[in-house]
Amino acid sequence: MRKQKIVILGAGYGGLMTATRLQRAIGVNEADIVLVNKNDYHYETTWLHEASAGTLHHDRVRYDIKTVIDQNKVDFIKDTAVEVKTEEKKVILANGEIDYDYLVVALGGESETFGIKGLKEYAFSIVNVNSARQIREHIEYQFAIYNTEAEKKDERLTIVVGGAGFTGIEFLGELGNRIPELCNEYDVDYEKVKVICVEAAPMVLPGFDPELVEYAVAHLEKKGVEFRIGTAIKECTPDGIIVGKGEEEVEEIKAGTVIWAAGVRGNSLIEKSGFEAMRGRVKVQPDLRAPGHDDVFIIGDCALVINEEINRPYPPTAQIAMQQGEVCARNITALIRNKTELESFKPDIKGTVCSLGEDDAIGVAFGKKMVGTKASFMKKVIDNRSLYMIGGPSLVMKKGKFNFL
Repeated sequence: MRKQKIVILGAGYGGLMTATRLQRAIGVNEADIVLVNKNDYHYETTWLHEASAGTLHHDRVRYDIKTVIDQNKVDFIKDTAVEVKTEEKKVILANGEIDYDYLVVALGGESETFGIKGLKEYAFSIVNVNSARQIREHIEYQFAIYNTEAEKKDERLTIVVGGAGFTGIEFLGELGNRIPELCNEYDVDYEKVKVICVEAAPMVLPGFDPELVEYAVAHLEKKGVEFRIGTAIKECTPDGIIVGKGEEEVEEIKAGTVIWAAGVRGNSLIEKSGFEAMRGRVKVQPDLRAPGHDDVFIIGDCALVINEEINRPYPPTAQIAMQQGEVCARNITALIRNKTELESFKPDIKGTVCSLGEDDAIGVAFGKKMVGTKASFMKKVIDNRSLYMIGGPSLVMKKGKFNFL
């Protein structure tokens, strides 16, 4: 009897969780498991803001995929998925193709610019290890060159962050710690540095507890962050950004660095492959399968799951992606063993913590609000837990965060 083939696209939180759970559940004689990823490493997306600011080395946010998979049970292919041919049950890769019996699409999201002119060309986005390294080096270069020029350009020391959601706020928190170090290292007057956060929505961290948001804003303002709330970026230029509150009020902000942290969409492969989607995200069935495709599971940033209490999608977080990976693995195991009843996915939100730098944070965990060092401690516990769930204690010892106080 022919063994069935399970192909997993993407080794992010959801993909790796699916792979590691399947390798435990399925015997080598039951099915072949293939994991495809464009890099030979996994990176902790939720740590990229630290690498971007330069408060954490980029090598700390990643680890080799082969250290957490059982290579006797999982065949790893380093390649880029280009398109899924669902009728042929085939994935087109940049360097070949692969057939599947069951497919898991766990590809990460992509930056969404909402058609704002110049963002793709002139703004940085915190999307992967290389972009984080590029942002850090660019900011350092601006500080390094400032004092070498005969005519000093103060805008070199202006950093604009577009977006006051999770990524933007966490990046601002790290910048607040990093900028005094850069000023000291490059002999730059701290008063010359400007950090401006521009957000089109009427509030910071939409959907978060207002009391905690107030704490976060006050904390970041003390670190020198200027907030422009209810202000849209109209255009990004080589010299900075153009913002406005309406058609009439338009202002140019000159800046040496512009970071776009306001939009995420699903992967472009989704639309290219013909799945019905909204901004690259598929509204999946309760069992995480794509509608009309009983052999395709979609999880992580590419999956749209509605929170029925508020009739809005759950945010594409690492916590949800990992939980989806566990359910996906159990459902595929059931199908391999010819069981017809599949499990429905219901997110179990244990809490949400937003970092404000090395030793401060805000959050809600186990129903309780927390701020300061207590919230920062919880954030590091959450980070270590995600490492433990995929790679066990050895990965936590190698990559974990232990400076709790």
